[in-house]
Amino acid sequence: MEYAKGVKGEIDQRPKRFYEAVEVVAAEGGWVVTLDGRALRSPGGKRLVLSSGGLAQLLADEWRAQGERIDIASMFNTRRAYGVSERTAEVRAFLIEQVVRYAGTDLVCYLADHPVGLRARQEAAWGPMRMWAGQEHGVRLVPVSGILPANQPAESLDALRRHAEALDDFRLDGLVASVSLLGSAVLGLAVERGRLTAAEAFELSRVDEVHQIENWGEDAEASKRTAIQRQEARALDAWFGALNAS
Repeated sequence: MEYAKGVKGEIDQRPKRFYEAVEVVAAEGGWVVTLDGRALRSPGGKRLVLSSGGLAQLLADEWRAQGERIDIASMFNTRRAYGVSERTAEVRAFLIEQVVRYAGTDLVCYLADHPVGLRARQEAAWGPMRMWAGQEHGVRLVPVSGILPANQPAESLDALRRHAEALDDFRLDGLVASVSLLGSAVLGLAVERGRLTAAEAFELSRVDEVHQIENWGEDAEASKRTAIQRQEARALDAWFGALNAS
């Protein structure tokens, strides 16, 4: 949900800050963030219990950073944690299959027929990541030329599925968010495993876009969208940093 931010002539509809103290407290099953002693709850009313103190501290910092108004749109990881807390087993299974579907049409497998320079840049950026995913995780995907789809090896898709199924809900959510942002299960896996930062992976995912900008320029809306996506990448790095530090 987006709130008006006090544009001249409009009412700022973001909720006012209603708390002073933000703390991280150990609780049964993990950690909670408290606002003036009251534990955070998801929009659905569920008490928000985090899997690690580092993750709880990350969310607490987002709440501490709020000013007179609470800008939930700026709180990437709080919103992500809300989603995890209300996730059902059915939704978890759907998200795992979503990751596998991305691998079936993975960005890093589609190489341009031409120009030669673009194809060389794609292969330089994506080839090492395909090799890493295959060697380290058994996710061996076949590159193709052009836009026609190719059937990827079933054993590779199964290896990715098993990996996703073994993750806890918080790490799985980071993987899903990475794959969605990057358009690539291989790059998302590299972020979740710490092979790349989300910021690094995002730039690798933009090889085609950068080529287009170099040749035809970039409009204001595309530039704004890219800036928001870079913010999301930084938030993902913070999310995984908190999980990995625990």
